[in-house]
Amino acid sequence: MGSPRWKRICLLFLVGLTFSIIFYGHYYSRNSPGSPRTAFRLLQQETLGLAQAEIPQNARSHGLTRESIMKSLCPRSLKSKVKIDPMFGKQFDFDIPVLMWKLLFNPETWDRLKERNVPYGWRGLSHAVITSTVQLLNDSDYSRLFSKIGFPDSCIRCAVVGNGGILNGSRQGKEIDAHDFVFRLNGAVIKGFEEDVGTKTSFYGFTVNTMKNSLIAYAEYGFTQVPQAKETQYIFIPSDIRDYVMLKSAMLGIPVPEGYDKGDKPQKYFGPAASAGKFKLLHPEFVYYLTERFLKSELINTQFGHLYMPSTGALMLLTALHTCDQVSAYGFITQNYKTFSDHYYEHEKKPLVFYANHDMLLEAELWKSLHQVGIMKLYQR
Repeated sequence: MGSPRWKRICLLFLVGLTFSIIFYGHYYSRNSPGSPRTAFRLLQQETLGLAQAEIPQNARSHGLTRESIMKSLCPRSLKSKVKIDPMFGKQFDFDIPVLMWKLLFNPETWDRLKERNVPYGWRGLSHAVITSTVQLLNDSDYSRLFSKIGFPDSCIRCAVVGNGGILNGSRQGKEIDAHDFVFRLNGAVIKGFEEDVGTKTSFYGFTVNTMKNSLIAYAEYGFTQVPQAKETQYIFIPSDIRDYVMLKSAMLGIPVPEGYDKGDKPQKYFGPAASAGKFKLLHPEFVYYLTERFLKSELINTQFGHLYMPSTGALMLLTALHTCDQVSAYGFITQNYKTFSDHYYEHEKKPLVFYANHDMLLEAELWKSLHQVGIMKLYQR
């Protein structure tokens, strides 16, 4: 008589136990430390926490910096456009070092670069000069142009301002200054053209040769000194031994001790308060990579091939494209360049001059292509 009831009780107990196990298992799978769902949530929390906290100094050697973490949090980065483009996806290499600093200088680097001519290497240059200069770039701050910390959406917007006549009357000044960082180069005349070119200068890029020539050639237009704002940093393009010697003297705050610029005082160009931390050096291998991947001109195969290198403007724009999340270019050559003067600050219209050491038409095609696929914005009129 009691047997059927006992069986029903056992059956109900087993059913209840089964549902309990299922419910508990479902709950555990959603919330246990080892579950994929919880792991993803914890990873998000950990990532955000790391982005807001200090990262130990020794973690930087493993690439675990706040910059690398924050970089992945910009959903509108130009990298996303590069990745899906069939051509530029193969050309861009965002892992290549942009700047040279002490940690990247070793015997293997010297042996490799001593086989290439400047600006792509150190062939014929003094080992002592190169070593003594690079050894001064002894902090990780020299390995990057800027920190991403302090930008709410983690998207760094950069404007690169060339000196093309297209900017005359453009009224792009406010838009340019609205960017997080502004790159300028060579004869960057600002006074009197603020409405067209803005006033902010975060980075000034140059070779010693182009800087000095600009100060001579464009003095009549108001370019009597390079930008010297408190926030301005200086990017040396290593086109000659002069750049290494001047960089070393600038960082030490002493007159140039030797060579073509012997006795020259860097403070005359960068200001008396320019500290060592204001100077950066493009990596020769980065310049080589840019030339091989993006601007390998047919001029290389001519009698002037040994003189060829990308223009200062091209190097600064491509530097921004490898370090910033969003890039806008102003004052660069466009297809209708004949409509405008060579430079925006010239009183009378002068045609763009093509020199044998640059391929401006090749650069124009590159800017047009990058603009068309949305990797950068090219100002056009």
